[in-house]
Amino acid sequence: MNKEIQRHLDCIKENAVDVISETELSAKLEKSLTEHKPLKLKIGFDPTARDIHLGHTVLLRKLRKLQDLGHFVNLIIGDFTAKIGDPSGRSILRPVLSDSEIKDNASTYTEQAFKILDKQKTKIIFNSSWYKSMEMSKFLSLLSSYTVARMLERDDFALRMKENRPLTIVEMVYPLIQGYDSVMIDADIEFGGTDQKFNLIVGRHLQEVYGKPSQSVVTMPLLVGLDGKNKMSKSLGNYIGITEEPKSMFGKLMSISDSVMLEYFRLLTDIPLEKIKKMHPKEAKLMLAETLVSFYYSETTGKKEKEEFEKVFSQKELPQDMPISHAEKESVDLIEVLFREKIVSSKNEARRLLAQGGISIVETDPSKTSTVKEQALKIPPQGVVLKIGKRKFLKIVA
Repeated sequence: MNKEIQRHLDCIKENAVDVISETELSAKLEKSLTEHKPLKLKIGFDPTARDIHLGHTVLLRKLRKLQDLGHFVNLIIGDFTAKIGDPSGRSILRPVLSDSEIKDNASTYTEQAFKILDKQKTKIIFNSSWYKSMEMSKFLSLLSSYTVARMLERDDFALRMKENRPLTIVEMVYPLIQGYDSVMIDADIEFGGTDQKFNLIVGRHLQEVYGKPSQSVVTMPLLVGLDGKNKMSKSLGNYIGITEEPKSMFGKLMSISDSVMLEYFRLLTDIPLEKIKKMHPKEAKLMLAETLVSFYYSETTGKKEKEEFEKVFSQKELPQDMPISHAEKESVDLIEVLFREKIVSSKNEARRLLAQGGISIVETDPSKTSTVKEQALKIPPQGVVLKIGKRKFLKIVA
């Protein structure tokens, strides 16, 4: 095999789980390099939430490397498919989003994606552009291209049927609607997580049905979330958004378990694993957090957050830039304050932390604390510093 073809093929296969099929892929690459015509790479995101998280970047990093080799990315924003919600790996129905919610979420996706992708080698496409004008006869023709029996070969669909959990017709239609995007853009390769394999193969099938060359399929591993067991997901709350505040991103990365740390290095960085395996886990994790904060913000920011983290959690110093809340009375409602200052995501979370002893008053040393037990907190004239959970601090002043 030509060395240049092999170089492109190796880039595609790096960390990949499925490649369907390698023989076809080699032929596509040979044709692309011979004719000096970039391959059309497809990736799709449904804007069901505002944030792109580190789990999404596993795919985006792969595509950026292929852009650097000369190929072109078609990024499909599924503003139409988001109305259904991808049922892949789901055991329950997704909530239905309104048009305004989808539009609001989609508005942030492109800007975030370009933190990784090359803007000059990327085309953003909203799939509503062809579905909104599709005639019913054409839509029915699309539905007739796949059988119910084949659709029920999906493990997640079969399980829901077996357990008598709701499975709607529209969810069964979703893979066809996603797959038709590949027909419309003449995709050469489609990339997705391992949970997307069925959908990607449907796209490949539909291209054949419509008389077009079938796309190759490449799946990538699913990044494990902060809980250490489920895939990173906004709905599970175990994610790290790429636009989170640097301090939050750094702290969350330091909270991942040692058992998944190597996987984060493998999928999110280009640092050789041989180097990481020789390091102490804590030092390795500091490197991981600094590397990713530096990439999404700046090297200066990454270094600053590392130094601050070490001061607070290694040298037991208080953070210099902790948020400050101003109390208008001698006593405050702690639940309201934590929620208002966005220290917690909900009042229920604040109540849970309070009940579990997760909120404490700090003197001058974070290791010396006294647990807060009452929701009503009296504020002394000099103010008070609270430690919430393991890594968050708040100063309340009168």
